[in-house]
Amino acid sequence: MVNIDEAIIARLESHGEKFEILVDADLAADFKNPEKDNVSIEDVLAVEDIFKDSKKGDKSSDEAMEKVFETTDVLEVATEIINKGHIQLTAQQKRDMQEEKRLMVINKIARESINPQNGLPHPVARIENAMEETKIKIDPFKSVDEQVKAVLKAIKVKIPIRFEKVRIAVRLPGSVAGNAYSDISKFGSIANEEWQQDGSWIAIVEIPGGLQERFNLKMNEISGGEAETKVIK
Repeated sequence: MVNIDEAIIARLESHGEKFEILVDADLAADFKNPEKDNVSIEDVLAVEDIFKDSKKGDKSSDEAMEKVFETTDVLEVATEIINKGHIQLTAQQKRDMQEEKRLMVINKIARESINPQNGLPHPVARIENAMEETKIKIDPFKSVDEQVKAVLKAIKVKIPIRFEKVRIAVRLPGSVAGNAYSDISKFGSIANEEWQQDGSWIAIVEIPGGLQERFNLKMNEISGGEAETKVIK
């Protein structure tokens, strides 16, 4: 539980009632972040109380909580306040959260998109530049997937880009094929596979378009440079 002297206020106003809780700023942001699911509400709260005015120490009544939340359970009410209310983040905290989410959005786009003009991934720097040119804003509290859609739509006017899966034919020596499954599963899925008479293993692997180069490098790494890969049109 966070030190009460370092806590900030999370506030929700509804049905003419005001509710406040004292929370750790960083943990509250993580709790509200859809990409982070390992933060408990008990860790977020400085004290397990719901206030009408936290600065005066005035607690909310059970009647007010029942009216708005249909429960007087402190942890359930606190969860609603964080998820639907306003957290008084410092300017630096907000900047840090926005930057973290911005990088997550960029990495997902770089991982899953291609340039449809040549079928190759876009460098991260090109995606970043397109985002800066379109001046699209990142919301630290919205999910990556939700914002990726908006960013992709915005930067399409600057660079040719689309999300696409690619199918890659890969041949590996039989001596390393068995251990390659776990590495391949990190990139995508195996559509077809078979063993050849010479002992080698061939497969069709479907991966996000932006991972082509990394996939080829990994196959060469695990095979000692003996892997053969080819994009199937």
